[in-house]
Parts: sequence; structure tokens; C-alpha cells
Amino acid sequence: MPTYRLGVDVGGTHTDLVLADANGGDILIEKVHSTPANPSLAVLDGINRFFGRGVSPGDIDFFSHGTTVTTNALLEMKGAAIGLLITEGFRAVQEVQTQARETNQFDLKFSRPKALVPQRLTHEIAGRMDYRGNEVTPLREDDVRQAVRALSAEGIGSFAVCYVFSFANPDHERRTAEIIREEIPGAFVSLSSDVLPRIREWPRLSTTLLNAYLEPVLVRYADDLDSGLDAVNVSTPRRFVMQSNGGVMPLGATAGRGQTVHTLLSGPAAGVQATGYILGEKQGVRHIVTMDMGGTSCDIAFIQDGAPLEVTEGAIADRRLDVPAFDIATISAGGGTIARLGASGLLSVGPDSAGADPGPVCYGKGGDRPTVTDADLICGFLNPGFLLGGETPLDGTAARKIVEDGLAAPMGLSVDEAAAGIVRLINARMADEIRVQAAKKVIELGAFTLVPFGGAGPVHAAMVADELGIRRVLVPPNPGAFSALGLLCSDIVHDYVRSEVCDLGALAPDHAETLFDTLEQQGAADLAAEGLGDADRQFIRELDLRYAGQGYEIRTPLDGIDASPMNAAGLAAIGNRFHELHQAMHGHSALDQAIEVVSYRVRVRSPVPKQDLPERGPLSEDPAAPTGTRAVTFDGRTHFEAPVYDRAWLTASAIDGPAVIEQFDSTTVLPHGWTARLDRFGNIVAEREG
Repeated sequence: MPTYRLGVDVGGTHTDLVLADANGGDILIEKVHSTPANPSLAVLDGINRFFGRGVSPGDIDFFSHGTTVTTNALLEMKGAAIGLLITEGFRAVQEVQTQARETNQFDLKFSRPKALVPQRLTHEIAGRMDYRGNEVTPLREDDVRQAVRALSAEGIGSFAVCYVFSFANPDHERRTAEIIREEIPGAFVSLSSDVLPRIREWPRLSTTLLNAYLEPVLVRYADDLDSGLDAVNVSTPRRFVMQSNGGVMPLGATAGRGQTVHTLLSGPAAGVQATGYILGEKQGVRHIVTMDMGGTSCDIAFIQDGAPLEVTEGAIADRRLDVPAFDIATISAGGGTIARLGASGLLSVGPDSAGADPGPVCYGKGGDRPTVTDADLICGFLNPGFLLGGETPLDGTAARKIVEDGLAAPMGLSVDEAAAGIVRLINARMADEIRVQAAKKVIELGAFTLVPFGGAGPVHAAMVADELGIRRVLVPPNPGAFSALGLLCSDIVHDYVRSEVCDLGALAPDHAETLFDTLEQQGAADLAAEGLGDADRQFIRELDLRYAGQGYEIRTPLDGIDASPMNAAGLAAIGNRFHELHQAMHGHSALDQAIEVVSYRVRVRSPVPKQDLPERGPLSEDPAAPTGTRAVTFDGRTHFEAPVYDRAWLTASAIDGPAVIEQFDSTTVLPHGWTARLDRFGNIVAEREG
């Protein structure tokens, strides 16, 4: 009897589903229109399509999905109404924040985003811990009860609790949570000591507020999805959701443990994980820049030496979020991105998108503004009768009319020239973002391979590579569903952190071991609570270190150092590693300067069987035969009669651009000067001549 593993990527325009035979059989793919009002409906629609293809519900043994539910709720400001309980005297932390700007520091019109909690819903609570976790002033429980009752009268059902130095001693916060639940059974409570037990008040408060704001949204979605899976008899208890760090966690772990903020990059992380594991770790492509271009946005990430780059501090929608995550930059550049004329009469593209509803004009769902997909169709890159295997016919006449009326005629251009202008602008925008991110990371792009995925990524990849001077593009099999495949390449991962500042030279090994052991016990307990108590697990230790007096830390891994249990020789080796990392990152080190430990980190990883793309048999060297030709243009003036190929019939023999390669879930466009062939894993390898 077959056993299947199901990965689902819920995107802004389409929901992608990959069903893999756990015994090494075929991979089935479905792609359906997303349902933004209730994303779980699209998931269930796709699952029912698999049933129509002969799959039995009881054969699905594993379900994992990436979702943009929390991301969209934050971007659209549709989270829960929340109240804030904060230490007496610290009411203004949310207003003051820090001196840093999360966006362009030279923006003269800069303003901070609207506070998630207004001052009238912020209550000060008497009680104080010192930096060592000793109680200075007892918690005034009457303050808590009065605040909760007042907030309840305002209709508040989700609470953020952030007390000073709670990372050193969470007792006051935990007692506060008990009181809140006594007063309001079923209330959502986000404690900073659970969400982010780290030093620095504003990052800790901001991350906790985000968790409180989004947890009711995610829990409601998870409940809908759980109920829907039960209703269609998908009974497996192995139901997971992707986190921003590339690991998955059980769907039921999203409530009550401060984990919601770990899903804010859930969707984009899946594609990066697929690239890192399948192309980086298994196929040996060492240096990659990913370009995940879907219907609403483009996500960019870098993989060096086969491993995705990570961060522990960042921002989303200009709001501080300090949790471990893949280093992903997101810009509004997707197939649904809208083109218009600005007040000056010049063409601009974005940042807003037509999304899934109504979508591009050519979808025929009520869209009335020209988009990138409309331009791609006009330029001949897309087959009007082939999108999603012909399931979604494209209306080329409507696309040409909207571009002509809204853009071409006012600018005095032909329709083809206006469409080509849209394509060039969106390509330049993606290239600029890749260039900026590479400069920040001191990356030389010429040594990197560009890996596009998402439905629109392969359409634009070679043109973006031309802008960047990248000479190699690799398009994986089924790029439109590659992120969904990444959900079947991920382990169960939980991250834990605790701050305790100490001079590394004065740190007692036994004390450090106790702190690490506490975090590891917490990880083991969480796995047990998730029904994974018997699962294999690996504990990965790290320290956040800095030179004394610095205002930032470097995340220092302990792998390869004999430091478990902690010992004096291991601590000395850790110090040497920090000096080396500082030298590599900043170009200098201070060997005679004292090193401070700021935070202890533990990652618990529980392995899950992963999907791979096995090497294929010998590929034919015979030239591939085109299925036809189509007129394409890259500048709106010169047109080429480009051969069109079915990807399923490509061979190891190179084809020359301009050419178009079609498949069910995406289209690859090959400009003049590029050649493409299949490699032994079924990837399209496109290379720039010369």
C-alpha cells in the first residue's frame, strides 16, 4: 500500500501542493487558486483533486505546509486587538523604541508604523526583578487584575506581558498569565519570557507584541485546517507548519507557547530550504542566490557553501522581529504587480498587486489594471492556452487593450513597447534588490548561480541574470511548486535562547553547562508535549558573544569544539573562534580585548525523512524537437520567432535562445545569447555565452 507525504505552500495567488510517494515513487503536483478569505479552503480543494486522481485519504501519512497567513495579517493590519501589561515606569518603551530606523536612515519623511497597542490599552504593573533575576519588588497582583478587567471591558482577548529582566526570572510574568486566565478563561497570553527571553527591551517587547497580535489569527486558521483535514479523512497526526528558520513544528504548537512569530516567513522559507537541501547539500551547488517570484512578491536569499544564510535580528513590515530566520529579502515584484503611469507621466511598476482576487486582467476574473503577467503574455513569454496545463486560459486581447488604454496610448508607445517596458522595470527592480543584498553580505555575484522558482521566477530569471552579470541559471524541476517540495525536506526544529551577560574568561564551565542543559530540557519537554517524546533529536549549541563594550553580538556556533559538557579548554576554543569570526565579518579583531557572553542558544533538531530528487538515468544527447514557435519580444520593437519546447522532452543537448520552455507549473524564457540543457537531476541549466 502506498504511503504519501504531502507538502502545501499557500501563496498569495496560487496554492501549490506536492504529493510524494514515501517509497520512492512518483511526485504528483496540483496548483489551485488561493482563497485569501479562508486559505484553508484552497488547501482542501487541492487535496480533493489528489483524491480524484486515485489517492486514498488514509494513504497520506505526513502533512506539512507553509503559510502566509500571519504575514498577510500583519501587512494588512488585520491582527487581534491586544492589551499590554508592562513594568511600572516603562510605559513609553513602545513609543521610544530605539534610535535606529528599521528602513532607510536618510529618509527625511520617515515615520514609525502605527503602534500595535495604543497607550490607553497599555497598563503599568508594579513589581520588579533585577538583572540577575532577584526580586526587588513583589508583583502587585491587584494591579494585574484591575488591568485585565479594564482591558476585558474594551473587548481585549489577547494580552502581551513584558516585564523588565523577565528573561532572568520569569516568575512575575508566569503569575500574571495565571491571573489573566483566571479572569478570562481562554484568553491568549504572550509572555516575553516565552517569546524572546533576551536582553534589550524594545526588540523583546516588539517581538512579544507581534506574537500577541498574530496568535489568534494563526490559531483560528490552524483550527480551520485541522477540522478540514479531519472532514476529508486525512487522519495523520503528523501535521506540521513551516517556520522562518527552515524547520517545521507541529500545527498544534502554534498556540500558547510564543511560537506564532516563528511563522512570519513560513512561505518564503520553504523554497530556501528546498534549495539548500536539494541543490546545495545533495547536488553540490555551493553558492546560490534564490529568486522566488510568485503572484504578489519576490523573495531573495543566499546560500553559501550549501547552507542558507540566517539572521537572529530583523524586521518585517518595519516592525522589529528578533527570532532565528533565513536571511530573506522580500520585495513587491510578482506576476500580479500593477503597472501605472505616475504623476510625471512616467511608467512605474508596483508596489501594489492584483493578488489572487481579482488577479491580472488576462485571468478574466475582474482585474482592471495592467500587471506584470499581462506584460509577459503580450511579450510572448506565456502561452495563452497552456497556463496550469490549460486549466487557466489567458485572455491576450484583454491584456493588450488594458495596456494600450492605460499605458501605451498616453506614452505614445506601441502596446508591445509598453509591455516590454513593464518587464524591464520589474527585472531591474529585482536585480537592484539582489545587488543591494549581495553588497551587504560582501558577496561577489559572478561566482553564484541564480536559482529561480515560483510560477513567474523562470520567466524573468535569465533577464535578471543579464542585469547582474550572473552567467548561470539553474531551474529545478517543477519550479512553480518548489516551495511546496521544500516542506518535505525539513526537519522538526525549535530554537531556544536565554540571556545572561558574563565575562567569558570568568565563566564557570559548570554554570554554562547548567544553562545549556536547562534549554535542552525545555526542548525535550516541548517535543514530548507534541507527541514526539521518542523521536530522535540533536541539540546544537551556540553563544552570542561580543567584545566588552560592544553594542552587538556575533552568533558563535560550538560545533567541532569539545564543549559538551562545557570545560575550560572548550571555553578557550570558543573565544578563539569568536576572534576568527569577528575578523572574517568586520576585517579586524582584538585579541587582547575581553569577550562577553550575552546569550545562550540551543537548537533542537528532530530528523524527518526528506524528499530528494534522485539522479536520472542516462540522458539522450539527441537535440530536443520544438513543439512549435511563438513570436517573442524583449524590447517591444524587435520580434523573434522563438521555438517552444516541452520541458518533458528536453535532453542533455543544448538549445539556443531565444526560446521558450513550457511545463505545467511554470515557463522558462531563454533570451538571445543563452543556451540551456538538462543535467542528470532534471534541472534546466542555462548559461550565458561568452
